[in-house]
Formats: sequence, structure tokens, C-alpha cells
Amino acid sequence: MSRIQTVRKSGPAIERRSIDFVPARERHGKPSGQFTLWFGANMQITAIVTGALAVIFGAPAFWGILGLLIGNLLGGAVMALHAAQGPKLGMPQMISSRAQFGVFGAVIPLVLVIIMYLGFAATGAVLAGQAVDQIIHTGNTTVGVLIFGALTVLVATLGYKYIHILGRISTVVGIIGFTYLAIQLVLKYDVGAVLGVGGFAFPTFLLAISLSAGWQLTYGPYVADYSRYLPANTPAKKTFLACMSGSVLGAQWSMTLGALFAAIPMAAGKAFIDNQVAFVGELAGGGLIAILMYIVIVVGKLTINTLNAYGGYMTILTSVSAFTRQLRFAPWVRFAYVIGFIGVSVIIALAASADFIHNFKNFVLVLLMVFIPWSSINLVDFYFSSKEKLDIPALYDPKARYGGWNVPALLTYALGIVIQIPFLAQSMYTGPITPLIGGADISWIVGLVVTAAVYYPVAKRFNHPPKDMIYPADEEVGPDPALAAAETAAK
Repeated sequence: MSRIQTVRKSGPAIERRSIDFVPARERHGKPSGQFTLWFGANMQITAIVTGALAVIFGAPAFWGILGLLIGNLLGGAVMALHAAQGPKLGMPQMISSRAQFGVFGAVIPLVLVIIMYLGFAATGAVLAGQAVDQIIHTGNTTVGVLIFGALTVLVATLGYKYIHILGRISTVVGIIGFTYLAIQLVLKYDVGAVLGVGGFAFPTFLLAISLSAGWQLTYGPYVADYSRYLPANTPAKKTFLACMSGSVLGAQWSMTLGALFAAIPMAAGKAFIDNQVAFVGELAGGGLIAILMYIVIVVGKLTINTLNAYGGYMTILTSVSAFTRQLRFAPWVRFAYVIGFIGVSVIIALAASADFIHNFKNFVLVLLMVFIPWSSINLVDFYFSSKEKLDIPALYDPKARYGGWNVPALLTYALGIVIQIPFLAQSMYTGPITPLIGGADISWIVGLVVTAAVYYPVAKRFNHPPKDMIYPADEEVGPDPALAAAETAAK
């Protein structure tokens, strides 16, 4: 294979693109890479904790696991619809939100996305820091969090290619490690008794669905970031299935383990609740095997935290570029933004670790409330209103087709958030309708349906999508620097 072919197939060693459009000559990869990335990203300790929450907050293991599966399937389908936009658009997910909200208006959900990234990066750093500390035995979780933060900066700075390599590693490591944990669980505890069908309660069953659906739906704002380099002619169905199957299978496997960990006999279940990472090491058998399991935890958390850092810096750049009009940023800029982002997440992690379980449950459910209406608007617009046709240059110009502010869309987004409030069931607030339906939190379902129903006629009335996809003017002209260098070297 020539060097030119190598450049086309795998892209540059260190990513050059940021929030700008990826031209056809730089597209590479296959949908199967989406499966390993999202499978590996979900084979991790925080997903285990999410599964445990379903049982900790009242669901019997059997009904909790079933509810988690339903939520993963529902949320995974929505997440994968966002992923399928990547090859078609060739740019980060949140840039496309400008088609719905306007160049400046999109900054509003962008700020909320940045908060989401920080929250997940921080909560992930808490558990990964504990695992690193178990490996190096410093007795200080702060050191573990700092080491983990440095590893995240390294991979996120290298960019897209290395993120996908890490996803493949995490898939293999996760399958081996989590299979071993499952075997140990069956050998040491009566899992059959734990899975005995207990009393069904609709509120706790729906909470399990909400937890896993929220887990999947929060990938929506950045899942297309990791499919945007695929060739534009990649079938949307293949991208959809690869992302959904990888994310659902990985998350369900992890969450099922978490539900079982929380449901096993009282002493062991309490040990997991009190210290999730140490419990995994003890279940593995201690000693060298435990250290290997801690490495599995670190690799899984490194994969998802890198996605958070990478998506976080691009979301920040997207917000900044709305006002500066700058499209391209040098690699050192990515490095600086990633360091700043991880620095803030580390500070949050060190401050929030004392009450991790309680804080994480509230964090996931609040995010679900915020991102359901964004997801609904983005998908309705892309698939039904714009019919997969966007004016890409206009996304970077507030004076072009999409304007600076799309007030009708922003009002619909606000309505989508407000309409959920009466249906909330959280420790900080319980809506007035919630007790009437047995305490079940159905706010996310209401938000999804109402937002879609309201936005579709709004989009038909106020949006004016192009008849065909409009790509940047230089898409078909001008030499690609990477290919030009390869051609020169080949001569």
C-alpha cells in the first residue's frame, strides 16, 4: 500500500481538524469502529454504578435489570439517530444545532452540554482515581485523580484516531475483565436467589428505565463527533446499528453487574455501595488479579473520559467561534482547552467524591430533563423538517440562512424543559403530578413527546432548509496538505 493510500485510509497521526467540516478526501474508517468505540466506552465502572442505582433506590434485581434494558434500548435508539448524522454532515454534533437555534442561539444548549461534560468527567475521575490509587498504593485518591487526568489529556489531545484505538483496546479489556467478574459473582453468591422475581413496583421500575435511558440520551450531544470522519456515502443504517448495538450491549452488561452487586446479601451489597472500586478488587480475588481489574477500570474510564474531554473542548470552541467566526484551530489550542477542561473537572471530582452515589443519581436525572428537548428538536429538524439537507457554510455565519437567533426554536426548547417540571421525581423536587401516578418520574417521556409535537409545525413555518445539501465551496477544490506531503515523499 502506498503512503498516499495510507493517509486516505487512516488519516493523519495527530488530528488536524477541530470544529470545521471534514472534506471527502480525509474521510476514512468503517461503521464497525463505532461499535467498538461505544461498546468499550460503556464497559466501565460508572455504568456499573448506574445499574446499582436501580436496585439501591428500590427495584428488585430482576425488574431493575429489565427496566435498565428497556431504557438502554429506547435511549440507545435516539443516541444512534444522532450518530447517523455524522457521516452525512462531516462535522461535530453541536455545530449542527445552529440549524435549529441559530448561530448565537445554539450557545444556550452548548453551555449546558459543557456542564454535562464536566459532570461526567468529574464523576468518572472519582472512581478512576480510586482505581489508580489501588494500583500505586499512595493512600491518597487525589494523586490517582491527577494521574488519571493527565492520561485523559494525552489521548484527547492526540485526537480522533487514537480515541478509536483506545475504544478497541477498551472493548477487549472490558470483555475479559467483566466476564471474569461475572464468573466470580456466580461462584461466590447465589445469583439465582437474587434474581428471583420480587414485588413489582411501577415507580422504581420506571426509575430504572429513566436511569439507563438518561445514560444513553446524554451521548446525543457528542456521538456524531466520532462518526463524522466516516465516508459520506456510509449507509446511515450501518452507522445507526453499529453505534446502538455497541452502546446498548456495553451499557447493559455493565449495568446488569451493578444491579446484581447491589442486590447480593446485605454485607456484600453494602460493601459495594460504600466503595465500588474496592469491592470489584475484592470480588476479583485480591492480589495481582485485583490490580488487573483496577487496570480494567482505568482503561474503561479513560475511554469515556477522553470522549468527555474531546467533546468538551470542541463544544467550547463551537461556543467561542459563534462570536469570533474562527473555523480552524491549531493543535496547541486543543491542548490548552483540554488541559483547562480537565483541570476544572479534577477540581470538581475532588470536591464531590464524599457523596458520590447520591450526587450522581441527581446529576443523571437533571441532565435527562435538559437534553430531552434538545435531542427531540435536533432529530425532528434533521430527519423530518430539513430532511437531512443542511447549508453547511451558513452554520458558521450568523448573517446567512440560519441567522443569529431562532427565537421560535428556543422558545420550544424552553417549553420542553418547563413541561417536565410537574412530572419530576427527584430528591430536590417532586412535581405535583408525580404523586398522582404513584411517584413515577415520567418527565423525560413528556418532554420528548411534547417537544417533538410542538416543534414540528414550528419548523415547517419558520425554518427554510435548502433543497439539497450545500457543502463548503472548497470541498471539491484545492489540495489536501496531508496528501500533498505524501505525494512529495512518494516521488
